[in-house]
Amino acid sequence: MQQILDASQPSDWRTLDPKNTIYLELARGRVVIELAPQFAPAHVANIRALAHNGYWNGLSINRSQDNYVVQWGDANGEDPAKRKPFGKGVKAKLPAEFSRKSAGLAMTVLPDPDGWAAQAGFAAGFPAARDSEQGNSWLAHCYGTVGAGRDLAADSSNGTELYVVIGQSPRHLDLNITTVGRVIKGMELLSTLPRGTGNLGFYETAAERTPIQAIRLAADVPKAERANLEVLRTDTPLFAALVESRRNRQDDFYKRPAGHINICNVPLPVRDQVAESKAAKKK
Repeated sequence: MQQILDASQPSDWRTLDPKNTIYLELARGRVVIELAPQFAPAHVANIRALAHNGYWNGLSINRSQDNYVVQWGDANGEDPAKRKPFGKGVKAKLPAEFSRKSAGLAMTVLPDPDGWAAQAGFAAGFPAARDSEQGNSWLAHCYGTVGAGRDLAADSSNGTELYVVIGQSPRHLDLNITTVGRVIKGMELLSTLPRGTGNLGFYETAAERTPIQAIRLAADVPKAERANLEVLRTDTPLFAALVESRRNRQDDFYKRPAGHINICNVPLPVRDQVAESKAAKKK
């Protein structure tokens, strides 16, 4: 795989859109999240507004369930008297955005069957699945996928309670929860958090929670402070070659290539744009 990446050209990479990127700032470092307005436009609009308003600043990570998810938001959110105000431009009620129509959404389809959908692949740079080319498409619940927590009602999410998958891909959640993006960098800051001992991995005391310094929209952050990252495009021949290299590994360790790959096992490389530019100049 590294040989394929070493042969990549600038056109094989894309930069993150600061209007669709948020930074989760923790004392331990920064988590970079790319939002997916192509799949959940109403939720992403709310998340942008919440971040712009500084809604999550001073709140906390309240849940870390082993082999499942890490979740953050307002620990007092269920109490109307203590709930933090959402701020300007935030809608209190959103529609369920479990899927979208496939029309107009290009997808790089994997060659192998998927156990959860008719087809699986990558759309707009995100792991996705669809029931048919003319039907519906949705983001897949892979490691690093970001979703919007809800109550029992399908339309009970407002984007204030977000979670990240930190365990084995829970694809059974597909088409049951609105997915809004994925972590691009900093997963280790979430996946290594102490597990909660309460029901569903919630922390039982305030002292166990991880404080959130800030969640900021990248567009609101000065350019000098932004994460200067590039993500490998998923609609190129080079990406197809990368997928094939992972389906049939030919290095000395593998005695029997699998000849198959799951969508959640396809790597989505990210690199530091500045570091790569410096490396190119040295050459």
